[in-house]
Amino acid sequence: MTINRAVRRLMQNPLSALGVLILVMLMVVSLGADVLAPYSPWDGDLQHQRLLPPSAAHWLGTDDLGRDILSRLLHGSRITLQVVVLVALLAAPVGLLVGTVSGYCASGPAAWLDGLLMRITDIVLAFPRLILALAFVAALGPGIENAILAIAITSWPPYARIARAETLTLRQAGFVQAAHAMGASPSRIVLRHIVPLCLPSVVVRVSLDMSGIILTAAGLGFLGLGAQPPIPEWGAMISNGRQFLLDQWWVAAAPGAAILLVSLAFNLLGDGLRDALDPKAQG
Repeated sequence: MTINRAVRRLMQNPLSALGVLILVMLMVVSLGADVLAPYSPWDGDLQHQRLLPPSAAHWLGTDDLGRDILSRLLHGSRITLQVVVLVALLAAPVGLLVGTVSGYCASGPAAWLDGLLMRITDIVLAFPRLILALAFVAALGPGIENAILAIAITSWPPYARIARAETLTLRQAGFVQAAHAMGASPSRIVLRHIVPLCLPSVVVRVSLDMSGIILTAAGLGFLGLGAQPPIPEWGAMISNGRQFLLDQWWVAAAPGAAILLVSLAFNLLGDGLRDALDPKAQG
């Protein structure tokens, strides 16, 4: 299936197109936050602007330090985009490489390597992602960089499982056997013939996992282990607003709605990619 055909099928699905539209808006907002934000996300007015409700002057209200919530949300979108992109770039290649190597070595003299890699994968999968990320961040120290690294470390096993399952089927294919008969090395077979064919399934899984990555990052921020104040990270904003939830609900509701919207968009995109990249689908 060509890329153009896959994109066309993706955009023909209304829900997938909606997810793409939301994510494009997220990118535009994150890149143009300095221009689009009506106020500074850092500066507030404790005397006159503290905990103001939504109004024409402050569309989403202000927080307990008198800062405009909309401006902080716009700048916080950069943090969200940074987290999902860096985690995907770190975790997906590791999972893809581990899975393809493990699947190719599943039988024969190197079967011990398959067992070793899959037992490591099982150990990481045995722990809930947030709990394991909390342990890594606690060891590395709080901060957005350490949070991204911790989430990436806990995110690669599902990609390895998918890549291994596909590799077990592909290693028996005729073109792989022909490459082996022509003297191609195992590394060349894996990198040049198997990895490209496993990539679509991993891409779909990554897109579906983006919402979980966002929620994990927000959870770390909520617990004070992610981005540190005064960085406008959405999870930290919810944590700051929970003490005002009954009377000034907008302080926590606005970043919560942003997380919900972006997570929904990634799920819609993932469902659309799964259908668009399905080689068995017709049309």
